Amino acid sequence: MPHTAPQSESGRTAGHPAADGPGAREPRADCVACGRPTEYPAGRPGIVHCPVCEWQEAQRTACSG
Repeated sequence: MPHTAPQSESGRTAGHPAADGPGAREPRADCVACGRPTEYPAGRPGIVHCPVCEWQEAQRTACSG
């Protein structure tokens, strides 16, 4: 019998970032810089970044000026 990953009540694989928290049923938006999934729902307007790219962008803008 093949091994399958445990699933949460929503049917997603346990431990997947989109499987936890509020709005867990809505797909996650992709980062505009690298394409990785973000913490934000796909329906969120505007530019979205993954946590890594968000941090890097904050570092760039903090030192400009």
